[in-house]
Amino acid sequence: MPPRTVHRLGVAAVLAATLAGPAACAVGPERATPAGAATAGSTAAPTAPAPTTSTGAPSPPPARVPRTLAFTAKTLDGTAFSGAALAGRPVVLWFWAPWCATCASQAWTVAEIAPTYRDTVPIVGVAGLGQQRAMTDFVAEFDLAGTPQLDDRAGTLWRRFKVTEQSTFVIVDRDGTVVHQGFLDGEALTRQVETLARG
Repeated sequence: MPPRTVHRLGVAAVLAATLAGPAACAVGPERATPAGAATAGSTAAPTAPAPTTSTGAPSPPPARVPRTLAFTAKTLDGTAFSGAALAGRPVVLWFWAPWCATCASQAWTVAEIAPTYRDTVPIVGVAGLGQQRAMTDFVAEFDLAGTPQLDDRAGTLWRRFKVTEQSTFVIVDRDGTVVHQGFLDGEALTRQVETLARG
């Protein structure tokens, strides 16, 4: 091997050893651990990145789920629904039946205001005391498809909230306390929802 080649190889080896030395000794924050990897002897689980909103700001921590909203159900189209998703906000549960004339008169108000307050005061229908076909026809007739409508033909939620007649509105505040249960006409319902949204 020519002397010049031997000299170059020797210089390269010295440089490699010099550069590797400090990296091998680094023990402070400069030595990064791969994301999600635990260091030797560590028992801590990797920390998930904080969720963010669409604007990039951190999302608030998940709300505590009060016992009032600790239920699951299915919507009239068969989609799974969890009451826990409503936690942290005031909620209006509307218990209705498809043959009820009073419910029909209130349906127009619900269809009108529910989209406006979807994110601040969700209104959730709880359909019972009828057949599924009649319930889905009611939803279509009064344009309620944009609002969650739960299929409670078995009466599970009606019993849970001790509802004995239709049309009944159950209003739950952001802490999970029932603050109203009973009849509301369209104007009273609108006032209640507007007040809850401001609070």
